[in-house]
Amino acid sequence: MMRSLTTLAATAALALTAQHAAAAPRAIEMAVRGPDGPLAGTLLLAEPADAPVVLILPGSGPTDRDGNSPAGLSAASYRLLAEALAERGVSSARIDKRGIAASKGAVANSNKVTTDDYAADTAQWVKALRDRTARDCIWLAGHSEGGLIALTAADGPGICGLVLIATAGRPLDVVMREQLAANPANAPLLDDANRAIDALAAGGHVDVTGMHPALAQGLFNPSVQDYLIDLFARDPAPLIAATDKPVLIALGLADIQVARADAEALAAAQPRAKLLLIDGMTHTLKQVTGEGRAANLATYSNPALPIDPALVDGIAAFILSPQD
Repeated sequence: MMRSLTTLAATAALALTAQHAAAAPRAIEMAVRGPDGPLAGTLLLAEPADAPVVLILPGSGPTDRDGNSPAGLSAASYRLLAEALAERGVSSARIDKRGIAASKGAVANSNKVTTDDYAADTAQWVKALRDRTARDCIWLAGHSEGGLIALTAADGPGICGLVLIATAGRPLDVVMREQLAANPANAPLLDDANRAIDALAAGGHVDVTGMHPALAQGLFNPSVQDYLIDLFARDPAPLIAATDKPVLIALGLADIQVARADAEALAAAQPRAKLLLIDGMTHTLKQVTGEGRAANLATYSNPALPIDPALVDGIAAFILSPQD
């Protein structure tokens, strides 16, 4: 495991919060205004009373505030992360995105939302959390696509800094090609998939007639093509290079969706950022317990697996330590 956070800094920050570990965190349901209805979330208040607050931004798809989705994801990663951070003296808010779960009524069509829309929602949450907790600023912790949203929102008022977890460091079309090619089962689909990615990356739409249902009804469904065009046009490296906020980049080395090259690309673009690479941690922020792809995918549907303590320790130490 490689960390740019020193052991001394981590130990000092965690020792500072040890006295608060026994206090039970307090959950508060919150809502902010969305375009057509409320956006919903849960604020988990840790001790001490002036604990820093981190806003957890969900990843792609219909992912809810706990880190679950009807697309087969039931690891509860964000809820477990929030609870573990509370034990270390860090409060958090986790949220349902526009059109998802309790925020379903916030927008008529969740497929028409853009990254800029999510960044605007993030700004709403930051303001509401500052008002509710009297904190001068709020930390953003974006997981996967949530990291791109954090980077897009980074220059807004009242943001302390960024924690980018399993966040792509290259444009999504590059990452998507690698993800598809990495699974041998996708071999028959790659030609069609790569042609579709080419068209979307160029700003055009794709005729999915005749494509495999996994592509036509799933990945490149016409209803999500505008969102993919928006994502493909965004490059995380210039965004992180432009921010002057403190940044922690964290990645599990067992992640099969985001590569080490992505974390290193982010770190290269922003040399002041701290880099945390964790052996054995998957995209669901949990330790894999076996070998091979099946064991890795098993972490996506097991809420009983704990969040990786190295990730929690690293985030807590980063947020609680004095920033340069």
